[in-house]
Amino acid sequence: MSGIQRLLEIMAQLRDPSQGCPWDLEQDFETISPFTIEEAYEVDDAIARGDLEALREELGDLLFQVVFQARIAEERGAFDFEGVTEAIRSKLVRRHPHVFGSAETPGSAAAQTASWEAMKAAEREAGARGSGEDDGVDPFEGIPRSLPALARSAKIAGRIAHLDQIDGSGDPAAADQAEGTSLERCLDTLEQRLSEIRALSDQTDASSLIGSGLQAWVGLSRALGVDPEQALRRADDARMDAARASKRHQAGNAPAR
Repeated sequence: MSGIQRLLEIMAQLRDPSQGCPWDLEQDFETISPFTIEEAYEVDDAIARGDLEALREELGDLLFQVVFQARIAEERGAFDFEGVTEAIRSKLVRRHPHVFGSAETPGSAAAQTASWEAMKAAEREAGARGSGEDDGVDPFEGIPRSLPALARSAKIAGRIAHLDQIDGSGDPAAADQAEGTSLERCLDTLEQRLSEIRALSDQTDASSLIGSGLQAWVGLSRALGVDPEQALRRADDARMDAARASKRHQAGNAPAR
């Protein structure tokens, strides 16, 4: 028996109405969702700490969340774990025609990203037509407002960049040149926002300026291929380490009583 099959059986036992775990039986999609988010952050924390043993454990906890959600869906007659794995299998094959088909391989990671976004947009449009929506699909569909603000802003910027490319050449191969242009544009925007903040006299405008300034930093991060969420976390980690070191140094130099 495979490890995943045994895990699925354990999950079924936990949810057994007569002999299962009372806590597990009480859970539904809404109550489990916060734990799923928490486990994803714990995976990220283990990676940031370089703790591979912890990463192994946290990935297991995250996998259990997927199994748990799939089991609830199966009980409701919606889908099962096999349906989850089939969905991602077919998506990966569909969105990598240069690997699993005869399409030409993108010349760069930026071009591949542009191609990926184009395929996602086409799928959203097809879904909208299939559901009979007359207004078409929202280009920002699938970007939850509950995402961390920097991560959400980066996703929004990516969608907007794709829309700009459609309005322009529509050629994913132009992504490299677009990234270079984006870098200069973001630097110009950032300099403009800093200038406006220096001249700020009305505090009611501060929130808007800070927001657009952060957008410029997110755009700059994308142009440089940096995840803004991770960049800020690493910078804050370094600041905390420096503060801890300073506190230890001060304690070590304190006069004895």
